[in-house]
Amino acid sequence: MFNTQISIDTVSRRIRTRLKAHLGNFAREEDGLMTVLALFLFLALVGATGIGVDLMRYEQKRASLQYTMDRAVLAAADLDQLVAPETVVRSYLEKAGLLEYLSSITVEEGLGFRKVSATATADLPTHFMKLSGYDSLTIPAASTAEESIGNVEISLVLDVSGSMNSNSRLYNLKIAAKEFVDHMLSATEPGAVSISIIPYASQVNAGPDILPYYNVSEEHTYSHCVNFIDDEFSQPGLSRVTPLERTMHFDPFTYSKDPIQTPVCPVRNSTAILPFTNNQTVLNTYIDGMSGRGNTSIDIGTKWGVVMLDPNTQSVINGLIADDKVPAIFSGRPSAYDSGDVLKVLIVMSDGENTDQYMLNPSLRTGLSPVWYNVAEDVISGSPDNNSTNAFSVYHDNGGNNYYWPDQNRWSDHPYGNGQSEACEYTSGGYYSCAMKDEPGEAVQLTYAELFNKVSLAYNAYYNFEFTSSAWGEWYSAAFTKKEASAKDQRTDHICDAAKDEGVIVYTVGFEAPYSGRRVLKRCASSDSHYYDAEGLEISDAFTSIASSIRKLRLTQ
Repeated sequence: MFNTQISIDTVSRRIRTRLKAHLGNFAREEDGLMTVLALFLFLALVGATGIGVDLMRYEQKRASLQYTMDRAVLAAADLDQLVAPETVVRSYLEKAGLLEYLSSITVEEGLGFRKVSATATADLPTHFMKLSGYDSLTIPAASTAEESIGNVEISLVLDVSGSMNSNSRLYNLKIAAKEFVDHMLSATEPGAVSISIIPYASQVNAGPDILPYYNVSEEHTYSHCVNFIDDEFSQPGLSRVTPLERTMHFDPFTYSKDPIQTPVCPVRNSTAILPFTNNQTVLNTYIDGMSGRGNTSIDIGTKWGVVMLDPNTQSVINGLIADDKVPAIFSGRPSAYDSGDVLKVLIVMSDGENTDQYMLNPSLRTGLSPVWYNVAEDVISGSPDNNSTNAFSVYHDNGGNNYYWPDQNRWSDHPYGNGQSEACEYTSGGYYSCAMKDEPGEAVQLTYAELFNKVSLAYNAYYNFEFTSSAWGEWYSAAFTKKEASAKDQRTDHICDAAKDEGVIVYTVGFEAPYSGRRVLKRCASSDSHYYDAEGLEISDAFTSIASSIRKLRLTQ
C-alpha cells in the first residue's frame, strides 16, 4: 500500500487513457463477442460510478476542512482575541475532529495588525480508485486572515451644551470618549488612525489656529466661530476663498460682565477644534477639560466634523503641520474620498435637539456704541445690583446733559472720567464737605464688539440702559436674530447626506435625547444599525461598539 499525491484532473486523465487502450484492444480482437463487450462496459460503468463516489467524498472532506480552517484563522486574527492565536486555531480544528490534519500555523503581528496563516493536509483512502492504483487522495487546505486598523480618519463630534451637565451625562461621556480613543489607538500603527474632536454647543469654536486659514470677516478677534449660510450644508467641504461671516462675540443667555459667561461662540477650555492627532495623552487631556454650556447646534457641529474629513482641507492641515500644530505624519490628510486604503468616519453624539441659533443684528456688528468705559472705575464684576462704581457712561440725547451714569443714576454733560464732578466727604472736624474734583481714570467710547465682549445683552439692557423703558426691546430683543430649530434640522439632514454621498461612514448616538433629537440623529446615520440609543453608562457600550465596528470594517481576509 502506498499513497500518491495527485490532482483530480490527473486521475481522470489517466483513467480515460486506460479506458481508451482497453477499448482499442477489444476492437482489434476479431473474435470479440458482444457479451464480453457488455461485461466490459458494465465494469467500466461501475468503475466510473465508484470514482464519482470517491470524488464526492473528497470534495466533502475538503470543504469541511477548508471551512473549519477559515473560521479558525479568522477568529485567531481578531485583535480583541486575548488567547494565543495558535491555541485558537488548534481549538477550532479539535472541536471539528480535524486536529490531526494540521500541518502548520504562522502568526505575524505588530502594533495594529495580526496575520494568521495555517495549512492542513488530510489523506482520504479510496474505495474504487485503488483499482486504478490510487490508494488515497491528498486533501490540502490553507487559509490566511488578517485584521488591521488600516488608515482611518475620524471626526468625533461631541455635544457640550448646558444640558450635558444634567444626570452626569458629561462625566459619562468623558469616560466613553476616552475608552473609544484607547480602543482606536492602542492597537494601531503610528499614523494609521487620526482623530479630530469637534465640540459643539450654540456654535463651534474653530479656534485661533484653524480659522485664519479661511476668508473670515474681521469685526473682532475675541472668539473664532462663523455663521454658515444654508448652502454651506449641501457640500462637505469649506472653501478657503469664499467670504465667511464671523460670529459676533456676545452673550444672550446671562446677566454677566467681565467676562461674559456664555458667549454664543465659546472660548472656554477644550472648545476649540482639536484636529488630526494620534496622541492619546493629548486627546485624553482635551476630553477631561470639556465643560457644558450653551444651546445645541447639531448642524454646525456636523458641518465642521465633515470639513475635517474633506480632502479640500488638506492645505489647512498641511499649514497646521508647518505651524507645528498637527503631527507631520498626517501630511496629505484628509485623503481623497476615492482613496481605497482610507476609511472616513463621522461620529455625531447629542443629548438634545437643535435649538435656536443667535446672531447679532448687523447694525451692531461694527462701529462705535453709545457706551463709554472707564477701566479705572471697573473694580467690581458681576451682578449690576452690586456694582456701585462709575465704569460705564451712556450717551443719549437728553437735551443738555446727554451722558447717563448708571452707577449714580444721574445725567452729566460728559462721560465719567473725562471732567470734574462734585465729590463729598466728611472732614476731620465731622463736617460734610463737597467740592468739584477731577474724576479718576479716563472714559473711552467702546465699539459694539468691545461692548458685547464686556457685558451680556441682558446686562447692557438692564443696567446701562435702565433709564429708558424701551431698553429691553431695543437692546435685547432687537439686538439679535435667530435661526430656528426646524431650519437647523434641515441643515443637519443636508450635511449628513453630503457626507454619506462621499462614502463617509456616519455613526450617531442619542444620549438620553428627546424624540426630535433622536429623529434627526437617526436620519443622519448611515443606516439604522449605525444609530445608537444610550442612557447613563450605556454611552460607553455605544462607543465601544462603534470602535469594534470600525475595526471590523478594516478586516481583510
